[in-house]
Order: sequence, then structure tokens, then C-alpha cells
Amino acid sequence: MDELVALVDADGVVCGSAPRSEMRRDNLRHAATGVLVRNAAGDIYVHRRTDTKDVYPGRYDFAAGGVVAAGEDPYDAVVRELAEELGITGVELTKLPEGDYADDHTRYHAYLYSCVWDGAISHQPEEVAWGAWMSPADLVARLDDPEWPFMPDTVCLLGSYVRDLL
Repeated sequence: MDELVALVDADGVVCGSAPRSEMRRDNLRHAATGVLVRNAAGDIYVHRRTDTKDVYPGRYDFAAGGVVAAGEDPYDAVVRELAEELGITGVELTKLPEGDYADDHTRYHAYLYSCVWDGAISHQPEEVAWGAWMSPADLVARLDDPEWPFMPDTVCLLGSYVRDLL
């Protein structure tokens, strides 16, 4: 079944819903989440998306997240996505500034958070192909390396935050 996604207006206010396939096909503006996961040493969890993802397959990412379902509170979506993608539950989330992103493949209002996690990581096999902890310096070096194609939305929304950690 095609999940219903919350659509948002220019101010980030929910204005309707659409099936995920329609949202992707028509590049409809929707609500999404992102969580930057760090460990106590300050490293950042980086993962590679599976080659079957519907947008930017196979790209590297340094935020866990996804779309907000129709009728779902954005905070609840953050908690759900973090548990689904990386198996992280019961963690304190720190709110980061919200943001907006748009390109030819996706348009959304982002609810952004960070957390500190030193437990085990459990990848959702349909979404995450690989993952590892990286220091902020190593991540920034890879952001500047064309051999490491990253999610453009995460770089846009959280790249300066990561660079400021140096």
C-alpha cells in the first residue's frame, strides 16, 4: 500500500496529503525529518542508502530521516524514522533549526534534530546498505570528495552545522 505523506505549504503548514508515489512523481512539497547522530566522542554516524531507494539511491548520508506521514506529528516521525533506519530508541533528541530544501527530485520542509548515541546500530536492510562512525574532520573531508556522493539535501541543511564542529 502506498503510504500517505503530509503535504505542506510555503510556510511549512500541513495543507493536505498525497500517496508517496504521487508526491515523488509530481515533486510535491512535503514534510520530512532528519537526525544527526553523534556518539559521546563526537563522531557522526554516516551511512550509505540502498540502491533501491526512491530518491538518491546509493548516496551517502549523515542524517537518519524520512517523510512525515499524513496526520503524524513531526516529532513522532523523527522518533519513528530513527528507530526504523538505525534501531535507535529512547534517546534524547535536541531540536535544530528547521529548514527547507528543493531540487528537481524532492521539495520539503525539514524538522531537524541531533542526538547522542553510544549503543548498537541496527540498519533497516531496505534503506541502509552500510554505515560507520566518522570524526567531523573525516566527514568534512569526504563531503569535499567527489568519490563520496552525499545526499544534497542533507549537505544543504546540515553541512554547515557539521563544518562548524571543526
